[in-house]
Amino acid sequence: MLELPEAAVISCQLQELIGGKRILNVMAGKTPHKFAWFFGDPEGYHALLAGKTVEEARAYGGHVELKIGDCRLSFNDGVNLRYLAPGEERPKRHQLLLEFEDFSALAATVQMYGGLYAFREGENDSFYYLVSREKPSPLGDGFDEGYFLSLCGCEDYEKLSAKAFLATGQRIPGLGNGVLQDILFRAGLSPRQRMGALGTEELSRLFDSLKVTLAGMALAGGRDTERDLFGCKGGYRCLMSKNTYGNPCPVCGERIVKETYLGGSVYYCPNCQPNKKGE
Repeated sequence: MLELPEAAVISCQLQELIGGKRILNVMAGKTPHKFAWFFGDPEGYHALLAGKTVEEARAYGGHVELKIGDCRLSFNDGVNLRYLAPGEERPKRHQLLLEFEDFSALAATVQMYGGLYAFREGENDSFYYLVSREKPSPLGDGFDEGYFLSLCGCEDYEKLSAKAFLATGQRIPGLGNGVLQDILFRAGLSPRQRMGALGTEELSRLFDSLKVTLAGMALAGGRDTERDLFGCKGGYRCLMSKNTYGNPCPVCGERIVKETYLGGSVYYCPNCQPNKKGE
């Protein structure tokens, strides 16, 4: 899934690989997918984007966005992007294909669900899109400890679990269930830990873990559970993930457990991440 570190990595790759290229052809919706979401009619994407040049690629939270003349092309959630070199065979199945004048291409496929939104600048008023653009990124200086603590004034903060606080409500766009696991492990907090029970020291530890973990993921080229534009896994080895479930904890040796919580799987060490003060 596209989360904050992968969006940052892929946007940099896109800038290097297709920045300045002119779009020759656009094919949208070729392979039907019930949960591939488009902005308007995908059949109009060719008329909207063909003949224009990719000016810039940027990441906003978990969104990867291309600036194409007066238009934007935004990808989010479960969209897989692959760069195809000039002459490289096109995939038989895809939800979006951009072909450039040098005969390279960008293919987008959707796993479970994902958005592929092409629109003129200013047209997209989606809450999720706008909040991703407006809020500071944990990878930037604007997301400091003061800003993080200001998020603790949200509604129902006292009752929220650590997972709900970090990964729901778009408080921190791009921080999802995937990156959440190592953030909480490094902070020594259970995913079920009630936020209202945390003291100043624990909140500071959570902030530090959030900044350091996400920066490490981005610098390493993303997580080893995700892939980049070339289909390569990221260089960051997740401590708590589907790949380490059942293994000994790297700190204490306790078995890493997996549970379903708040609509997704959580992985944690019950010894290093005790839920000391209840849910």
